[in-house]
Amino acid sequence: MISITTENGIKTITLERSDKSNAINKSLLDELNSAFKNQSQNEVHCIVLTGSGGKVFCAGADLEERLGMSYIEIISFLDKFRETLKYIEEQELPVIALMNGSAFGGGLELALACDIRLGREDSLIGLTETKLAIIPGAGGTQRLSRLIGISKTKDLIFRAVRITGIEAFQYGILNKVFSQDSFTEDSKKYIEQIMSSAPLALRYSKRAIDAGFELTLEEGLDVERGEYLKTLETKDRVEALNAFKEKRIPIFKGE
Repeated sequence: MISITTENGIKTITLERSDKSNAINKSLLDELNSAFKNQSQNEVHCIVLTGSGGKVFCAGADLEERLGMSYIEIISFLDKFRETLKYIEEQELPVIALMNGSAFGGGLELALACDIRLGREDSLIGLTETKLAIIPGAGGTQRLSRLIGISKTKDLIFRAVRITGIEAFQYGILNKVFSQDSFTEDSKKYIEQIMSSAPLALRYSKRAIDAGFELTLEEGLDVERGEYLKTLETKDRVEALNAFKEKRIPIFKGE
């Protein structure tokens, strides 16, 4: 249901149900939950979540499976989905949703739990649940409104529209959009920019941003100071200073 590869410090987790538009069924959800729950921090500095097939990142919940599920089974599925998204959100490492195709419903909710979302100009995305007589049930109403604001979120959910990648970028849902032809190359360059930063600095900055977001400014500044002080103790900071002095690119080791 999913495949996992690790190369050059990047762990790529791929949804492997292209014949079903990478829709999330119970088996795929179990594997995804386990992958993020048991994520090893060693030798990995970034996690990329993507879909197979190249047309659809994730179509959301598997509605064929849903038809045969009882009320209790649906609640259990939602609980596991919510737990999985929490695991994704709480990763110390940067998590990038490489949305190499369209994303609807739970597929978009999956991407919203990631730190960064990269999409294609020609793809379509949307929280389309109200057209199915339900509402987003895996954090869509909450994460999207915190990302782009209440009014824009109501606009998209009430109408259950499918907007293009370009529109999603304009809304602030996607961080970057690339053309279909250049998506692989451009997204790779984007991820390389992140990977060129010091691994521990990435973790500490993520922690400072997340932990301080809902605090007062002064409280947030205290959180930032605490994480900043940790960087002063790293070998990578010394390496960065030496590289600057010697006019070369630093070689970070995550130490």
